[in-house]
Amino acid sequence: MATPSKSPVAANLQLGVLIESMRREGFELTISRPQVITRKDPDSGAVLEPYEDVVIDVDEEFAGTVVESIAKRRGRIADMRPSGGGKQRLHIVAPSRGLIGYHGDFMTETRGTGIMNRLFREYGPHAGPIEGRRNGVLVSIASGNSVAYGLMGLEARATLFIGSGIPVYEGMIIGENSRSNDLEVNPLKSKQLTNVRASGTDEAVKLTPARRMSLEQAVAYIEGDELVEVTPDTIRLRKRYLDPHERKKASRMAATA
Repeated sequence: MATPSKSPVAANLQLGVLIESMRREGFELTISRPQVITRKDPDSGAVLEPYEDVVIDVDEEFAGTVVESIAKRRGRIADMRPSGGGKQRLHIVAPSRGLIGYHGDFMTETRGTGIMNRLFREYGPHAGPIEGRRNGVLVSIASGNSVAYGLMGLEARATLFIGSGIPVYEGMIIGENSRSNDLEVNPLKSKQLTNVRASGTDEAVKLTPARRMSLEQAVAYIEGDELVEVTPDTIRLRKRYLDPHERKKASRMAATA
C-alpha cells in the first residue's frame, strides 16, 4: 500500500475507485485489510516500515483529542503551533500502518472541521504493535433472513449493521459489540407463539436505523481476521473463517505464533 513515490492516501483512494468500478461491472470481490509494504535494513536486517509527514489544521478545542489518537497510533508530534482563527497546526510523523482507517475517526473527532494532509517521508524502524479496533463484532450463527424480534434483543448491547428481512449467513458480521469481544448471535430468532395474550406483549417491534458503511469505511473497519464482501448489490462484512470451529482453531494458532 505504501511506496516511496506515492502516499498511502492516494493508494487507498485508487484502490477504492478500482473496486467500485469492478463492482459496477458485475464483479464480486472479497477484500482483506490493507497492509503496508515493509523492508529489511541491508546492514542490520531490522524490519523497516513507511512513515509519513502529516499536517493537520484543527480547532483548538479538538487538538488534544487528535494528539491523543495519534499517540495511540505510534505517531509523534514534530511541531505544534497556533495558525490563527482559533486553530492549531500540528506537524506529525507517524507510521503509515497506524494511519490506515484513521481518516473516518479524525472527521468524527473534529466534527468534520479538521483538515489533514499526508505525504510519504521515509522508511524507518518498525514502530511495534499498534492498538486496533476496540470493539468486537456480532457474528451470525445462522443463515436466512434476519428477524426484527431477534435484532431487537441485540440493540441494547450493540450497534447493528443490518435491518430486518436482510439475508444473512453463518459467519457474517451483522453489528458492532459494545465490548471488546466478538459475540456469536442468532439474528433469525423469532417470538414464541402461544395462545395467551397479555397487555403490552404484542407491541410492534421498532428498531434503530442500521449503521450503513461505504466501501472505504468498511475496508478501514475490518481487522486481520475479517473480510469485506463486495457484490454489485451489497457490501457485507464477514469473518475470514465462516465456521466457528475454524475461527477458534485459527485464533489458537495465531496466539501460539
